[in-house]
Amino acid sequence: MDRVGSTHTACAVSSHHVRLRFSSRLRGVQSVAAIMPQQKDIVRIAIQMPGALPQLIQLDQKKPLSAVIKEVCDSWNLPGPENYALQYDGVQMYITESNRLDIKNGCILRLTKAPGRCADDLHKGIQSSDGGVRCDSLKELASVSRDVTFAQEFINLDGHNLLVKIVEDSRESNQIMTHTLTSFTELMDHGIVSWENLSAVFIKKIAGFVNSSSTDVSMQQVSLDILENMVLSSRQLFLQVKQEVTMERLVAHLQVANQQIQTKAMALLMALLQAAEDADRQEMFAFLNKKNVRQYIYKDIILSSSPVQDEMAHHLYVLQSVTLNHLETRMRTPLDCYCQEQRDALHGLRQAAFETDSENSLSNERRRSLCAKEFKKLGFSNNSNPGQDLVRTPPGLLALDTMFYFATRYPDAYSRFVLENSSREDKHECPFARSSIQLTLILCEILRIGDPPSETGSSFHPIFFSQDRLLEELFCVCIQLLNKTWKEMRATQEDFDKVMQVVKEQITRTLASKPTSLELFKNKVNALNYSEILKLRQTERLHQEETLAPPVLELKERLKPELLELIRQQRLNRLCQGTMFRKISSRRRQDKLWYCRLSPNHKMLHYGDVEEDAENPAIETLQDKIPVADIKGLLTGKDCPHMKENKGKQTKEVLDLAFSITYDVEECSLNFIAPSRTDFCLWTDGLSVLLGRDMSSESMRSELEILLSMEIKLRLLDLENVPIPDSAPAVPKPPSNYHFCYDFSQTEQ
Repeated sequence: MDRVGSTHTACAVSSHHVRLRFSSRLRGVQSVAAIMPQQKDIVRIAIQMPGALPQLIQLDQKKPLSAVIKEVCDSWNLPGPENYALQYDGVQMYITESNRLDIKNGCILRLTKAPGRCADDLHKGIQSSDGGVRCDSLKELASVSRDVTFAQEFINLDGHNLLVKIVEDSRESNQIMTHTLTSFTELMDHGIVSWENLSAVFIKKIAGFVNSSSTDVSMQQVSLDILENMVLSSRQLFLQVKQEVTMERLVAHLQVANQQIQTKAMALLMALLQAAEDADRQEMFAFLNKKNVRQYIYKDIILSSSPVQDEMAHHLYVLQSVTLNHLETRMRTPLDCYCQEQRDALHGLRQAAFETDSENSLSNERRRSLCAKEFKKLGFSNNSNPGQDLVRTPPGLLALDTMFYFATRYPDAYSRFVLENSSREDKHECPFARSSIQLTLILCEILRIGDPPSETGSSFHPIFFSQDRLLEELFCVCIQLLNKTWKEMRATQEDFDKVMQVVKEQITRTLASKPTSLELFKNKVNALNYSEILKLRQTERLHQEETLAPPVLELKERLKPELLELIRQQRLNRLCQGTMFRKISSRRRQDKLWYCRLSPNHKMLHYGDVEEDAENPAIETLQDKIPVADIKGLLTGKDCPHMKENKGKQTKEVLDLAFSITYDVEECSLNFIAPSRTDFCLWTDGLSVLLGRDMSSESMRSELEILLSMEIKLRLLDLENVPIPDSAPAVPKPPSNYHFCYDFSQTEQ
């Protein structure tokens, strides 16, 4: 053992010096590779192995991989080349015949155990009688299972069923069980084995880990992840999970301090809600309302001292979207004039606003005349048949619901609104019904009622979780705001659309500030009165205002190249900083992150998978790279390969964020889904600059206009309040003679 230890120590010491020399030689090779013309199928790479001198070789892509590995093994005098394989250095990813074309000049590979041999060793280690060996084997399995080549070999040995048996027996320690569940999740994520093949016993065990309050936190986290994948896989598994998982425990998981548990529990809850049919979904929502889940989310997640992470923000957005979409049916249903319940609600609005004690003593004709008069005062366009105003969809019956809620929930405010406007002149009267119908439509648009939740959306309203009936309560605040704004604008019936535009702007600006309570929203939106809106518009107009005098336009054209170069440099610098991208999967959304950045010399695009907590990973840790010179094209939207594969399944929001680069040959592409529209613009502009093309994003145009405006204003400061002529002044005629020259030299003497 001492001899082996000393040998390893010597190898480690020499390896350090070897690595330094090797890095120097590799840089030299890369420099030469950049200068010398390359054969198309030859790639210059390095291969290393612990305790051995690295090899610098020219990889012939036409030569079988087995022959390449044999040559490498022969150089190191290693017997049995069939027991070895190549991996990227620092990444658990095997090189195969199908992915070998991804190897680029300058790549560093590692000679390691072949996937079949590694799978066999781990398969035996898992079944060892030594608990330490089992634990180490399962820990390594959890890591290497991320590679699809290894996963296929391990599954061929029926390894996944061995993991299922370990879970079903439940005799191992928490640590071993956590490694087992993690390995199982990684293996299943490749889609080689169907989730539907799992036994009822296994599902019960996983659900038991989630339901038990004494289960280890790490086990619960992975178990929640597994259940989410089951729910998203099939209707049958959804029903089994729904039956086995206790909703009380899911609600309890939302109240713990551990953010990871909260996130996984919320992910499972959203999966259950989205996979459920209408009846099941209504039942689940009724249970969640009964348990005041909204309040737990508001108190323990939104108002928590820790910021809401991206994954949780997405689930909160989905919950908000799914909940509000319950109103879509009412929004798309027109009023039925033959429905007694709806007619009673309409007349309830009239009766709540006007005293009608003596109505029963009137004749039918007199009663109809009185009703028509009162419906007109309420602001209905068709006062003889007010139901016709609610036939248009959207907002349909939802407008009747919001009006009736306001009239019954805040009767004093309702009566004050109606009676105050009844006493005004007809042209200055704010029509309650017409305003309410339009306001309900505006709120539906702002809250995106009827739009399916996006796979990448994360914009939620904290106020949604502070209020039981958000739409109705917002309506009650905003209808009173509308009346206030109407008076501030001294509006007439002809100004109706202008008033509604101002009100929509007031609501949108206030919600954009993310108020956390209805009271806070009410205070902010009322403070944003008409005069404040005018000031904001004036400020924004001044920022966007352009001077259109020809001399100024000519100056702008002269300034454009310099400012465009400034934007180009900013885009390239932003690409050098890099961006975290998320891989979109219909079955499993979390833990799929990768990072991409441009090298400082703008010659190479580096990318690779990263963990969620990784911030600005060093360029050396990103193992994959694409030479910029090899990039052939830039595709966006529905033209991207990953959008064509899921044609019809992607939302417009995802399509607007998708872009791809093609390289080497047209078949190879690197696919992106930007985290935001801003990142999309930055990356597409930056890649266009690298390809020698013009930038074309709306962000570039906006920034160019801002920079031009600032530069123009700075240059015209001395000309403030001086009118700029449209044309240059006329050049005067030359003098008849030039005898007016004066000799200063004689004066100085």
